[in-house]
Amino acid sequence: MTEPFSVQTQTYHPLADDAVGPYLAAIPPVAALLGNSPASWTVREVGDGNLNLVFIVEGPSGGVVLKQALPYMRLVGDSWPLPLERSYFESMALTEQARAAPGLVPQLLAVDRVGAAIVMEYLNPHIILRKALIRGRRLDFFADHMASFLALSLFKTSDLYLPSARKKALMREFCANVELCKITEDLVFTDPYRASPGNRWTSPQLDGAAAAIRADAPLKAEVQALKLKFLSSAEALIHGDLHTGSIMVTETDTRAIDPEFAFFGPMGFDVGALLANLLIATIAHPAHSEKPQPYQSWILDQAERVWDGFDRRFRALWDEAGAGDAFTAELFADAPGKASLRRAQDRRMAALFTDTLGFAGCKMIRRVLGLAHVEDLESIADPDVRAAAERKVLALARTLILRRYDMTSFADVRRAMAEVERHPA
Repeated sequence: MTEPFSVQTQTYHPLADDAVGPYLAAIPPVAALLGNSPASWTVREVGDGNLNLVFIVEGPSGGVVLKQALPYMRLVGDSWPLPLERSYFESMALTEQARAAPGLVPQLLAVDRVGAAIVMEYLNPHIILRKALIRGRRLDFFADHMASFLALSLFKTSDLYLPSARKKALMREFCANVELCKITEDLVFTDPYRASPGNRWTSPQLDGAAAAIRADAPLKAEVQALKLKFLSSAEALIHGDLHTGSIMVTETDTRAIDPEFAFFGPMGFDVGALLANLLIATIAHPAHSEKPQPYQSWILDQAERVWDGFDRRFRALWDEAGAGDAFTAELFADAPGKASLRRAQDRRMAALFTDTLGFAGCKMIRRVLGLAHVEDLESIADPDVRAAAERKVLALARTLILRRYDMTSFADVRRAMAEVERHPA
Protein backbone atom coordinates (compact mmCIF):
# COMPACT_ATOMS: atom_id res chain seq x y z
CA MET A 1 0.00 0.00 0.00
CA THR A 2 1.48 3.37 -1.06
CA GLU A 3 1.85 5.85 1.78
CA PRO A 4 0.12 9.21 1.24
CA PHE A 5 2.23 12.32 0.71
CA SER A 6 2.71 14.37 3.89
CA VAL A 7 1.97 18.06 3.31
CA GLN A 8 3.92 20.46 5.52
CA THR A 9 1.51 23.39 5.92
CA GLN A 10 2.62 25.92 8.57
CA THR A 11 -0.76 27.37 9.61
CA TYR A 12 -4.43 26.53 9.18
CA HIS A 13 -6.81 28.59 7.10
CA PRO A 14 -9.98 27.52 5.23
CA LEU A 15 -9.35 27.16 1.52
CA ALA A 16 -11.30 29.31 -0.93
CA ASP A 17 -11.95 28.08 -4.46
CA ASP A 18 -9.16 30.20 -5.94
CA ALA A 19 -6.62 28.87 -3.41
CA VAL A 20 -7.24 25.19 -4.14
CA GLY A 21 -5.23 25.06 -7.39
CA PRO A 22 -2.02 26.56 -5.96
CA TYR A 23 -2.40 24.39 -2.84
CA LEU A 24 -2.59 21.17 -4.86
CA ALA A 25 0.13 22.28 -7.26
CA ALA A 26 2.56 22.18 -4.32
CA ILE A 27 1.81 18.46 -3.76
CA PRO A 28 3.94 16.68 -6.41
CA PRO A 29 2.01 13.37 -6.75
CA VAL A 30 -1.32 15.20 -6.90
CA ALA A 31 -0.11 17.76 -9.41
CA ALA A 32 1.26 14.93 -11.57
CA LEU A 33 -2.04 13.06 -11.39
CA LEU A 34 -4.03 16.14 -12.46
CA GLY A 35 -1.62 17.04 -15.25
CA ASN A 36 -0.55 20.30 -16.86
CA SER A 37 -0.90 23.39 -14.61
CA PRO A 38 -3.47 24.82 -12.19
CA ALA A 39 -4.73 27.15 -14.89
CA SER A 40 -6.11 24.12 -16.73
CA TRP A 41 -7.81 22.61 -13.66
CA THR A 42 -11.46 23.01 -12.72
CA VAL A 43 -12.42 23.38 -9.07
CA ARG A 44 -15.92 22.74 -7.68
CA GLU A 45 -16.93 23.01 -4.03
CA VAL A 46 -19.49 20.24 -3.48
CA GLY A 47 -19.63 19.90 0.30
CA ASP A 48 -23.31 19.40 1.08
CA GLY A 49 -22.61 17.60 4.34
CA ASN A 50 -22.68 18.79 7.92
CA LEU A 51 -19.02 19.35 8.71
CA ASN A 52 -16.49 20.05 5.95
CA LEU A 53 -15.38 21.79 2.79
CA VAL A 54 -15.18 19.34 -0.12
CA PHE A 55 -13.68 20.23 -3.51
CA ILE A 56 -13.62 18.17 -6.70
CA VAL A 57 -10.61 19.14 -8.81
CA GLU A 58 -10.22 17.86 -12.37
CA GLY A 59 -7.27 18.27 -14.69
CA PRO A 60 -6.36 17.07 -18.19
CA SER A 61 -5.21 13.66 -16.92
CA GLY A 62 -7.21 12.97 -13.77
CA GLY A 63 -9.19 14.17 -10.79
CA VAL A 64 -8.95 14.32 -7.00
CA VAL A 65 -11.12 15.21 -4.03
CA LEU A 66 -9.81 17.68 -1.47
CA LYS A 67 -11.58 17.57 1.88
CA GLN A 68 -10.84 20.13 4.57
CA ALA A 69 -12.23 20.28 8.08
CA LEU A 70 -13.79 23.51 9.28
CA PRO A 71 -13.39 24.63 12.90
CA TYR A 72 -17.15 24.45 13.45
CA MET A 73 -20.15 22.35 12.44
CA ARG A 74 -21.11 23.56 9.00
CA LEU A 75 -24.74 22.52 9.53
CA VAL A 76 -25.07 24.84 12.55
CA GLY A 77 -22.38 27.52 12.19
CA ASP A 78 -19.51 28.80 14.30
CA SER A 79 -21.62 28.58 17.46
CA TRP A 80 -20.74 24.84 17.47
CA PRO A 81 -16.92 24.61 17.40
CA LEU A 82 -15.28 21.37 16.29
CA PRO A 83 -11.67 20.16 16.40
CA LEU A 84 -9.67 20.32 13.18
CA GLU A 85 -7.81 17.16 14.21
CA ARG A 86 -10.79 15.09 13.01
CA SER A 87 -9.29 15.26 9.53
CA TYR A 88 -6.23 13.41 10.81
CA PHE A 89 -8.39 10.71 12.38
CA GLU A 90 -10.13 10.30 9.05
CA SER A 91 -6.78 9.85 7.32
CA MET A 92 -5.72 7.24 9.88
CA ALA A 93 -9.03 5.40 9.52
CA LEU A 94 -8.76 5.36 5.72
CA THR A 95 -5.24 3.98 6.05
CA GLU A 96 -6.31 1.16 8.38
CA GLN A 97 -9.43 0.39 6.34
CA ALA A 98 -7.40 0.22 3.13
CA ARG A 99 -5.03 -2.19 4.84
CA ALA A 100 -7.90 -4.38 6.06
CA ALA A 101 -10.30 -4.05 3.10
CA PRO A 102 -8.33 -3.01 0.00
CA GLY A 103 -10.35 -1.62 -2.88
CA LEU A 104 -13.35 -0.76 -0.70
CA VAL A 105 -12.30 2.76 0.36
CA PRO A 106 -10.93 5.65 -1.73
CA GLN A 107 -7.17 5.83 -2.15
CA LEU A 108 -5.59 8.40 0.15
CA LEU A 109 -3.12 10.57 -1.79
CA ALA A 110 -2.01 13.28 0.64
CA VAL A 111 -2.46 14.29 4.28
CA ASP A 112 -2.08 17.80 5.70
CA ARG A 113 -2.36 17.56 9.47
CA VAL A 114 -1.87 21.25 10.23
CA GLY A 115 -4.08 22.33 7.34
CA ALA A 116 -6.73 19.77 8.40
CA ALA A 117 -7.02 18.47 4.85
CA ILE A 118 -6.79 15.20 2.97
CA VAL A 119 -6.59 14.53 -0.77
CA MET A 120 -8.20 11.38 -2.15
CA GLU A 121 -8.89 9.80 -5.49
CA TYR A 122 -11.94 11.19 -7.28
CA LEU A 123 -14.52 8.43 -7.47
CA ASN A 124 -16.10 8.87 -10.88
CA PRO A 125 -18.72 7.94 -12.16
CA HIS A 126 -19.73 6.90 -8.64
CA ILE A 127 -22.82 8.38 -7.00
CA ILE A 128 -23.94 8.41 -3.39
CA LEU A 129 -25.81 5.23 -2.52
CA ARG A 130 -28.63 7.15 -0.82
CA LYS A 131 -29.40 9.03 -4.03
CA ALA A 132 -29.29 5.82 -6.05
CA LEU A 133 -31.84 4.23 -3.70
CA ILE A 134 -34.15 7.24 -3.88
CA ARG A 135 -34.02 7.05 -7.67
CA GLY A 136 -34.85 3.35 -7.63
CA ARG A 137 -31.58 2.09 -9.13
CA ARG A 138 -30.79 -1.59 -8.73
CA LEU A 139 -27.15 -2.08 -7.81
CA ASP A 140 -26.67 -5.80 -7.53
CA PHE A 141 -23.20 -5.83 -5.96
CA PHE A 142 -23.21 -3.15 -3.26
CA ALA A 143 -24.67 -5.39 -0.53
CA ASP A 144 -22.01 -8.03 -1.04
CA HIS A 145 -19.29 -5.38 -1.20
CA MET A 146 -20.47 -3.73 2.02
CA ALA A 147 -20.78 -7.09 3.78
CA SER A 148 -17.13 -7.69 2.87
CA PHE A 149 -16.10 -4.19 3.97
CA LEU A 150 -17.79 -4.62 7.32
CA ALA A 151 -16.38 -8.10 7.92
CA LEU A 152 -12.84 -7.22 6.85
CA SER A 153 -12.56 -3.80 8.49
CA LEU A 154 -14.08 -4.97 11.79
CA PHE A 155 -12.44 -8.40 12.03
CA LYS A 156 -8.97 -7.20 11.05
CA THR A 157 -8.94 -4.44 13.67
CA SER A 158 -10.21 -6.70 16.45
CA ASP A 159 -8.50 -8.92 19.03
CA LEU A 160 -9.52 -11.92 16.92
CA TYR A 161 -6.94 -10.87 14.31
CA LEU A 162 -4.50 -8.39 15.85
CA PRO A 163 -1.91 -9.01 18.56
CA SER A 164 -3.11 -7.16 21.64
CA ALA A 165 -0.15 -4.77 21.59
CA ARG A 166 -0.96 -3.65 18.05
CA LYS A 167 -4.64 -3.18 18.85
CA LYS A 168 -3.86 -1.21 22.00
CA ALA A 169 -1.49 1.03 20.05
CA LEU A 170 -4.24 1.79 17.53
CA MET A 171 -6.75 2.36 20.30
CA ARG A 172 -4.39 4.85 21.92
CA GLU A 173 -4.34 6.87 18.67
CA PHE A 174 -8.09 6.87 18.11
CA CYS A 175 -9.04 7.47 21.75
CA ALA A 176 -8.27 11.15 21.15
CA ASN A 177 -11.23 11.47 18.75
CA VAL A 178 -13.25 12.57 21.75
CA GLU A 179 -15.31 15.42 20.33
CA LEU A 180 -16.75 13.47 17.40
CA CYS A 181 -17.59 10.54 19.66
CA LYS A 182 -19.39 13.01 21.92
CA ILE A 183 -21.49 14.17 18.96
CA THR A 184 -22.64 10.59 18.39
CA GLU A 185 -23.24 10.02 22.09
CA ASP A 186 -25.52 13.05 22.29
CA LEU A 187 -27.23 13.09 18.89
CA VAL A 188 -27.89 9.34 18.67
CA PHE A 189 -28.40 8.20 22.24
CA THR A 190 -29.55 11.20 24.29
CA ASP A 191 -30.99 14.25 22.52
CA PRO A 192 -33.98 12.58 20.77
CA TYR A 193 -35.19 11.41 24.20
CA ARG A 194 -35.19 14.84 25.85
CA ALA A 195 -36.10 18.43 24.98
CA SER A 196 -32.94 19.44 23.12
CA PRO A 197 -32.64 22.69 21.11
CA GLY A 198 -31.13 20.82 18.16
CA ASN A 199 -34.04 18.42 17.76
CA ARG A 200 -36.51 18.89 14.95
CA TRP A 201 -39.25 16.86 13.32
CA THR A 202 -42.21 17.21 10.99
CA SER A 203 -44.45 19.45 13.04
CA PRO A 204 -47.25 19.46 14.04
CA GLN A 205 -47.78 15.98 12.58
CA LEU A 206 -45.15 14.30 14.79
CA ASP A 207 -45.48 16.44 17.91
CA GLY A 208 -47.31 13.64 19.71
CA ALA A 209 -44.87 10.97 18.54
CA ALA A 210 -41.88 13.02 19.70
CA ALA A 211 -43.48 13.57 23.11
CA ALA A 212 -44.27 9.86 23.38
CA ILE A 213 -40.62 8.95 22.72
CA ARG A 214 -39.48 11.39 25.40
CA ALA A 215 -41.91 9.79 27.87
CA ASP A 216 -41.12 6.16 26.96
CA ALA A 217 -39.20 4.95 30.02
CA PRO A 218 -38.64 1.34 28.86
CA LEU A 219 -37.30 2.58 25.52
CA LYS A 220 -35.02 5.15 27.14
CA ALA A 221 -33.58 2.52 29.48
CA GLU A 222 -32.70 0.24 26.56
CA VAL A 223 -31.23 3.11 24.55
CA GLN A 224 -29.02 4.04 27.49
CA ALA A 225 -27.86 0.42 27.77
CA LEU A 226 -26.84 0.66 24.13
CA LYS A 227 -25.12 3.98 24.83
CA LEU A 228 -23.14 2.32 27.61
CA LYS A 229 -22.00 -0.33 25.14
CA PHE A 230 -21.04 2.40 22.67
CA LEU A 231 -19.02 4.12 25.40
CA SER A 232 -17.30 1.07 26.83
CA SER A 233 -17.00 -1.73 24.25
CA ALA A 234 -13.81 -1.27 22.23
CA GLU A 235 -14.26 -4.29 19.96
CA ALA A 236 -12.81 -2.95 16.70
CA LEU A 237 -12.05 0.18 14.70
CA ILE A 238 -15.49 1.28 13.58
CA HIS A 239 -16.30 3.74 10.81
CA GLY A 240 -18.67 5.52 13.19
CA ASP A 241 -21.03 7.03 10.60
CA LEU A 242 -21.67 4.32 8.02
CA HIS A 243 -24.94 5.44 6.46
CA THR A 244 -26.01 5.30 2.81
CA GLY A 245 -24.70 8.84 2.34
CA SER A 246 -21.20 7.59 3.24
CA ILE A 247 -21.06 5.01 0.46
CA MET A 248 -20.22 5.69 -3.20
CA VAL A 249 -21.36 3.22 -5.84
CA THR A 250 -21.41 2.26 -9.49
CA GLU A 251 -22.94 -0.85 -11.00
CA THR A 252 -19.79 -2.80 -10.14
CA ASP A 253 -17.83 -0.82 -7.53
CA THR A 254 -18.54 0.24 -3.92
CA ARG A 255 -16.47 2.45 -1.60
CA ALA A 256 -17.04 3.50 2.00
CA ILE A 257 -16.08 7.15 2.56
CA ASP A 258 -15.97 9.78 5.33
CA PRO A 259 -14.75 7.83 8.41
CA GLU A 260 -13.96 10.93 10.47
CA PHE A 261 -16.05 9.58 13.38
CA ALA A 262 -13.84 6.47 13.56
CA PHE A 263 -12.81 5.07 16.93
CA PHE A 264 -12.63 1.72 18.69
CA GLY A 265 -16.20 0.78 19.54
CA PRO A 266 -18.83 -1.96 19.24
CA MET A 267 -18.93 -3.74 15.87
CA GLY A 268 -22.72 -3.75 15.81
CA PHE A 269 -22.78 0.04 15.60
CA ASP A 270 -21.43 0.06 12.04
CA VAL A 271 -23.55 -2.85 10.88
CA GLY A 272 -26.62 -1.37 12.53
CA ALA A 273 -26.04 2.06 11.03
CA LEU A 274 -26.06 0.67 7.50
CA LEU A 275 -29.08 -1.55 8.11
CA ALA A 276 -30.93 1.40 9.68
CA ASN A 277 -30.51 3.48 6.57
CA LEU A 278 -31.59 0.64 4.29
CA LEU A 279 -34.70 0.13 6.41
CA ILE A 280 -35.46 3.85 6.24
CA ALA A 281 -35.02 3.72 2.46
CA THR A 282 -37.44 0.78 2.29
CA ILE A 283 -40.12 2.64 4.23
CA ALA A 284 -39.63 5.93 2.39
CA HIS A 285 -39.59 4.56 -1.13
CA PRO A 286 -43.38 4.57 -1.84
CA ALA A 287 -43.24 8.37 -1.72
CA HIS A 288 -40.63 8.36 -4.48
CA SER A 289 -42.24 5.92 -6.92
CA GLU A 290 -45.55 5.17 -8.59
CA LYS A 291 -44.86 1.41 -8.37
CA PRO A 292 -42.92 1.04 -5.13
CA GLN A 293 -43.51 -2.54 -4.03
CA PRO A 294 -40.96 -4.42 -6.15
CA TYR A 295 -38.19 -1.96 -5.35
CA GLN A 296 -39.13 -1.85 -1.65
CA SER A 297 -38.70 -5.61 -1.57
CA TRP A 298 -35.39 -5.29 -3.38
CA ILE A 299 -34.01 -2.81 -0.80
CA LEU A 300 -35.08 -5.09 2.04
CA ASP A 301 -33.41 -8.00 0.26
CA GLN A 302 -30.16 -5.98 0.14
CA ALA A 303 -30.35 -5.30 3.87
CA GLU A 304 -30.66 -9.03 4.47
CA ARG A 305 -27.76 -9.70 2.10
CA VAL A 306 -25.61 -7.25 4.07
CA TRP A 307 -26.24 -9.05 7.35
CA ASP A 308 -26.05 -12.59 5.99
CA GLY A 309 -22.95 -11.81 3.93
CA PHE A 310 -21.29 -10.12 6.89
CA ASP A 311 -22.08 -13.10 9.13
CA ARG A 312 -20.63 -15.61 6.64
CA ARG A 313 -17.55 -13.56 5.82
CA PHE A 314 -16.78 -12.77 9.46
CA ARG A 315 -17.01 -16.43 10.46
CA ALA A 316 -14.80 -17.42 7.53
CA LEU A 317 -12.18 -14.85 8.52
CA TRP A 318 -12.29 -16.12 12.08
CA ASP A 319 -11.65 -19.66 10.87
CA GLU A 320 -8.99 -18.73 8.30
CA ALA A 321 -7.17 -15.79 9.89
CA GLY A 322 -7.97 -15.88 13.60
CA ALA A 323 -4.41 -15.23 14.72
CA GLY A 324 -5.10 -12.58 17.36
CA ASP A 325 -4.77 -12.86 21.11
CA ALA A 326 -8.47 -13.63 21.60
CA PHE A 327 -9.52 -17.26 21.06
CA THR A 328 -5.93 -18.41 20.58
CA ALA A 329 -6.10 -20.76 17.60
CA GLU A 330 -3.91 -23.56 18.99
CA LEU A 331 -6.38 -24.10 21.84
CA PHE A 332 -9.01 -25.28 19.36
CA ALA A 333 -6.97 -27.38 16.92
CA ASP A 334 -8.50 -30.77 17.74
CA ALA A 335 -12.02 -31.94 16.91
CA PRO A 336 -13.58 -31.16 20.33
CA GLY A 337 -11.88 -27.77 20.26
CA LYS A 338 -13.25 -26.95 16.83
CA ALA A 339 -16.76 -27.90 17.94
CA SER A 340 -16.44 -25.69 21.01
CA LEU A 341 -15.09 -22.84 18.92
CA ARG A 342 -18.05 -23.16 16.56
CA ARG A 343 -20.45 -22.82 19.50
CA ALA A 344 -18.55 -19.79 20.73
CA GLN A 345 -18.76 -18.25 17.26
CA ASP A 346 -22.49 -18.88 17.18
CA ARG A 347 -22.90 -17.10 20.51
CA ARG A 348 -20.72 -14.20 19.41
CA MET A 349 -22.58 -13.67 16.14
CA ALA A 350 -25.94 -13.92 17.90
CA ALA A 351 -24.84 -11.23 20.35
CA LEU A 352 -23.56 -9.12 17.47
CA PHE A 353 -26.93 -9.42 15.71
CA THR A 354 -28.65 -8.28 18.91
CA ASP A 355 -26.34 -5.25 19.11
CA THR A 356 -26.87 -4.53 15.42
CA LEU A 357 -30.65 -4.35 15.79
CA GLY A 358 -30.46 -2.13 18.85
CA PHE A 359 -28.04 0.31 17.27
CA ALA A 360 -30.10 0.31 14.06
CA GLY A 361 -33.16 1.37 16.03
CA CYS A 362 -31.25 4.21 17.72
CA LYS A 363 -29.98 5.47 14.37
CA MET A 364 -33.48 5.39 12.90
CA ILE A 365 -35.00 7.43 15.71
CA ARG A 366 -32.32 10.12 15.54
CA ARG A 367 -32.94 10.54 11.79
CA VAL A 368 -36.58 11.41 12.48
CA LEU A 369 -36.41 13.40 15.73
CA GLY A 370 -32.80 14.56 16.03
CA LEU A 371 -30.61 17.23 14.48
CA ALA A 372 -29.44 15.67 11.19
CA HIS A 373 -32.10 14.06 8.99
CA VAL A 374 -31.86 12.05 5.77
CA GLU A 375 -32.84 12.86 2.22
CA ASP A 376 -34.95 9.69 1.88
CA LEU A 377 -37.49 11.29 4.23
CA GLU A 378 -36.69 14.99 3.97
CA SER A 379 -37.26 15.05 0.20
CA ILE A 380 -40.88 13.92 0.61
CA ALA A 381 -42.60 17.24 -0.11
CA ASP A 382 -46.02 16.54 1.40
CA PRO A 383 -45.60 16.80 5.20
CA ASP A 384 -48.49 14.42 5.86
CA VAL A 385 -46.98 11.76 3.59
CA ARG A 386 -43.56 12.34 5.11
CA ALA A 387 -44.92 12.11 8.65
CA ALA A 388 -46.72 8.86 7.84
CA ALA A 389 -43.44 7.32 6.70
CA GLU A 390 -41.60 8.71 9.71
CA ARG A 391 -44.15 7.16 12.10
CA LYS A 392 -43.39 3.79 10.52
CA VAL A 393 -39.67 4.39 10.98
CA LEU A 394 -40.20 5.23 14.65
CA ALA A 395 -42.44 2.20 15.21
CA LEU A 396 -39.98 -0.20 13.59
CA ALA A 397 -37.06 1.37 15.48
CA ARG A 398 -38.83 0.92 18.80
CA THR A 399 -39.50 -2.73 17.99
CA LEU A 400 -35.87 -3.36 17.04
CA ILE A 401 -34.63 -1.84 20.28
CA LEU A 402 -37.11 -3.41 22.70
CA ARG A 403 -37.36 -6.84 21.07
CA ARG A 404 -33.77 -7.23 19.93
CA TYR A 405 -33.05 -10.09 22.36
CA ASP A 406 -35.95 -12.10 20.92
CA MET A 407 -34.98 -11.59 17.26
CA THR A 408 -32.56 -14.21 16.02
CA SER A 409 -32.50 -13.77 12.23
CA PHE A 410 -33.32 -11.24 9.56
CA ALA A 411 -36.63 -13.03 9.06
CA ASP A 412 -37.67 -11.48 12.39
CA VAL A 413 -36.81 -8.04 11.01
CA ARG A 414 -38.97 -8.74 7.96
CA ARG A 415 -41.88 -9.74 10.20
CA ALA A 416 -41.47 -6.56 12.23
CA MET A 417 -41.42 -4.50 9.03
CA ALA A 418 -44.56 -6.23 7.76
CA GLU A 419 -46.32 -5.54 11.07
CA VAL A 420 -45.44 -1.85 10.87
CA GLU A 421 -46.74 -1.68 7.31
CA ARG A 422 -50.01 -3.35 8.34
CA HIS A 423 -50.51 -1.39 11.53
CA PRO A 424 -48.63 1.92 11.42
CA ALA A 425 -48.57 3.78 14.72
